[in-house]
Amino acid sequence: MRVYVPLTLPGLAEAHRTGQLGDGPFLAYAVTPALREWYLSDDVEELEYAALSRAALASLRLLAADAGAPRRRVVVAVDVSDGAARPDPDRALDPGALGEVRVAGSVRLAKAAAVHVDAADAEADVAAAADALPAADGGDDDAQFVVDGAEDHELLWYATQEIPNLVG
Repeated sequence: MRVYVPLTLPGLAEAHRTGQLGDGPFLAYAVTPALREWYLSDDVEELEYAALSRAALASLRLLAADAGAPRRRVVVAVDVSDGAARPDPDRALDPGALGEVRVAGSVRLAKAAAVHVDAADAEADVAAAADALPAADGGDDDAQFVVDGAEDHELLWYATQEIPNLVG
């Protein structure tokens, strides 16, 4: 099963230093039955993109909580065994938890398939989105428009061999 792990650049640097993603259980996103039902598509690539997008929003939430992190969303795509990632049954009906799974244990970063990161030109929009996130969560339509502005930026694809260049 492919899962998408939301991080920040400092989180990616830590994963690179330790060689591990999370200590387990940790949050990730995947094509879950609830995501399939919500997205209404049978196209696997579209569903994977939806899971990646949910992880990108979770990365934005991590940025909102860490004012010192560079304002670039980070998502690591990694394959885990089917039994290693499960939706949280207590959040099954929560629309905010679509695609959310808990990965049971740590995963070696070497198992990652790719890393997705915002380009440098997205930083201003991502910073504004991170600042606007609390108001958007409170129902402010103008703030939601700002948050959606970050989603206008496609995350770039990087091979895992490029991680040292990404974390500097």
